[in-house]
Amino acid sequence: MTATLLYRISAFVLILFAAGHTLGFMKFKAPTPEGVAVQQAMDNVRFNIGGKNLTYGDFYRGFGLFCTAYLLFGAFLAWRLGTMAGSAPQAIGALGWVFFGLQVVGIGLSWRYFVLPPTIFSAVLAIMTGWAAWLVSA
Repeated sequence: MTATLLYRISAFVLILFAAGHTLGFMKFKAPTPEGVAVQQAMDNVRFNIGGKNLTYGDFYRGFGLFCTAYLLFGAFLAWRLGTMAGSAPQAIGALGWVFFGLQVVGIGLSWRYFVLPPTIFSAVLAIMTGWAAWLVSA
């Protein structure tokens, strides 16, 4: 397996991760009456900040979409790293290892705060990006 292929697969996995993340948080329905009450409160409690009238639900959706944007940027970066691994591996430098480190952090955060699917996505990405970084630096 080449570093280019590993980074390209990582790009595809990151796109799947972004799609699953976005669908998951946008379609989420609270399973209990208490959860429904929290969701309704998040959408109904309004406050003024920075000259805008917002809800906690606005922040939830905004941060969720912000995460989606970063996952898609990660996919773009993985694809570019794949291109660079084939044409100019020395130009990657520490970036490949930092990208791997980000995926390792994702495992810990997903394990602590989320459910199994994002933890699995993060673990797969850590394996592939770490392997690719190792191949490039070898």
